Amino acid sequence: MIAYPDTSFLCALYGNQIHSPKAIDSFRRLGHPLSVTSLLLYEFRQSVRFQPWLFSNQRGKGYPQDIAHGILAGLQADLAKGIYIVEPVDWPDVHAVAERLSAQYTFDEGHRAFDILHVATALHLGAWEFLTFDEKQKTLAKAEGLKVRP
Repeated sequence: MIAYPDTSFLCALYGNQIHSPKAIDSFRRLGHPLSVTSLLLYEFRQSVRFQPWLFSNQRGKGYPQDIAHGILAGLQADLAKGIYIVEPVDWPDVHAVAERLSAQYTFDEGHRAFDILHVATALHLGAWEFLTFDEKQKTLAKAEGLKVRP
């Protein structure tokens, strides 16, 4: 039984966002560790590291570096506690699934590469549930038969 999140879900878990209460509630209801991959963790960490740059360069966006460091430390602590399971992935298989999804859906629906990779990863892992706040990913995941929450 695997629930696989995307980056928007992790950002809501660790940030102070409009979706944070839903993300926290959904995570608590799972009752088991959340499956993640090295790709998802990279994209999340990169997003967090990018926020101080936004904060410094675009008024009203991002957050200060001390908050970013706190979020990254919180993620690392949660990984050490076993809140997440870093799943091994056969990346060539994920890429093949992503190619299929891209060819099937992108011309008509305009999906981005990382969005497709996250749905392809969930399918590769045999996930039964996909956790996202991204409307495009919701559409793609549902089209592929995944239960989408929150």
